[in-house]
Amino acid sequence: MTTLTHRARRTELSKNSEKKMESEEDTNQERSPEDEDSGDSKDIRLTLMEEVLLLGLKDKEGYTSFWNDCISSGLRGGILIELAMRGRIYLEPPTMRKKRLLDRKVLLKSDSPTGDVLLDETLKHIKATEPTETVQTWIELLTGETWNPFKLQYQLRNVRERIAKNLVEKGILTTEKQNFLLFDMTTHPVTNITEKQRLVKKLQDSVLERWVNDPQRMDKRTLALLVLAHSSDVLENVFSSLTDDKYDVAMNRAKDLVELDPEVEGTKHSATEMIWAVLAAFNKS
Repeated sequence: MTTLTHRARRTELSKNSEKKMESEEDTNQERSPEDEDSGDSKDIRLTLMEEVLLLGLKDKEGYTSFWNDCISSGLRGGILIELAMRGRIYLEPPTMRKKRLLDRKVLLKSDSPTGDVLLDETLKHIKATEPTETVQTWIELLTGETWNPFKLQYQLRNVRERIAKNLVEKGILTTEKQNFLLFDMTTHPVTNITEKQRLVKKLQDSVLERWVNDPQRMDKRTLALLVLAHSSDVLENVFSSLTDDKYDVAMNRAKDLVELDPEVEGTKHSATEMIWAVLAAFNKS
């Protein structure tokens, strides 16, 4: 066999190898939370938004605290992180003029559908928006906190109700009507308490038995959920069942985590920039 034939075969093998690697990269990028290992493979897989809402709901009453005015924006932050972790959006690379996370714009990486209505609706907004916007601006637009009437179209409506319906379909919540003197309200009590307890225990363990004191070594989705639970003011719900000593340890460690400088943490190797950008946005607001 001639050298030319050998070289041709090596080139073909090399090309096939490159295609295989690209295919594997695409598969990894498309890998959804359903494919990520977070314990028992039989566990129900939830989006970050569903987990935040589940943590915020009162088990028997089926609604969030009337005094919680943070969860709406927290859910929008969860949407951005979820899209980034699914390989749909990313932050523009830093430049001399735009080094800070809050100055950098959210860019589209892929517009392929995720299968989640809220995520896909947000993806369409991001794709259609020109000029591009920052993380903080997107959280405000998706929440409807804008003075520009032309940008009210970006507001995501009935987000809690839509997320709750997803959880009903997954067998975690149910739907009821409750009378509150002057009006009736749709509520969603927790029916699968085991799933909620699993979620709570995962977060408790992350700051107690499995505490690593380094966010870069933490599971990315767990880190994101801790940040979102703090931003949505539902972290108290997670630790309330702990003994006094463990509660203090857990709260202090969670506090230390969310008080880290997002600008520093976001530049570290293997950091998920969107998590830290969302935290920076909530720290500023």
